Amino acid sequence: MVAGQEFCAVAEGGRHLPTAVCYTARVLRKWMKIGVPVLVIVVLIATGLYYLMNARTFQLAGHVVHRVDTDAKVVALTLDDGPTDRTPEVLRVLAEAQVPATFYLNGADLADRPEHGRSIAEAGHEIGNHTYSHRRMVFVTPGTVADEIETTDAEIGKTGYTGPITFRPPYGKKLWTLPRYLADHERVTAMWDVEPDSGKPGVTADDIVAETVDRVRPGSIVLLHVMHGSGASLEAIPRIVAELRSAGYEFVTMSDLMTR
Repeated sequence: MVAGQEFCAVAEGGRHLPTAVCYTARVLRKWMKIGVPVLVIVVLIATGLYYLMNARTFQLAGHVVHRVDTDAKVVALTLDDGPTDRTPEVLRVLAEAQVPATFYLNGADLADRPEHGRSIAEAGHEIGNHTYSHRRMVFVTPGTVADEIETTDAEIGKTGYTGPITFRPPYGKKLWTLPRYLADHERVTAMWDVEPDSGKPGVTADDIVAETVDRVRPGSIVLLHVMHGSGASLEAIPRIVAELRSAGYEFVTMSDLMTR
């Protein structure tokens, strides 16, 4: 021991340590008792928020549809993002397959390419709202939600489309502010139960067809991203349509599906 320095006994091994060290150890033990439960609670809350934010079948307010519970062999083909310069090719493929689709479009892209929006409407397809900027609609203000949706509604109106407009959140993410707005305005949140081309680098048309045909059930909503990427999703559409039709399925729009 050092002369003039205060020491305290430590139970372990009967050792003696400087009083300052003992005090620090006691403080750390105290904070560990408080901090660990708090950390566990924070982790649980964060995990819950993550799953809620990404849930396809549930939201805190309003009506969410990821699939329609029906015995009828009907399926909705939904196409996300854009319009882009690939739109004429997408419309050609759909026309050749004689299949209706629901396009979830961004207001900014509609403003940049109004002729493509008009082409989609003139072809008889359904148009849904996918926000103006395609930003994640979580931790945003009510004013931001209203602006993103209402500005896009205005751009959709310029296409000449006059049918029902459902809403699909970018990346499928939502918490409270967005569902509350949709509930207050009696808007449907349109999710999906079959998504064969997202987050899968190198996915081929064969992969997309196989997964879609395997996972589709009566009332399914299929999400494909045809406006960007390699083109595999667009290439897959005719084969998906042919295989599902041969299995007795009928293709309908989102609004038609929700009436079944």
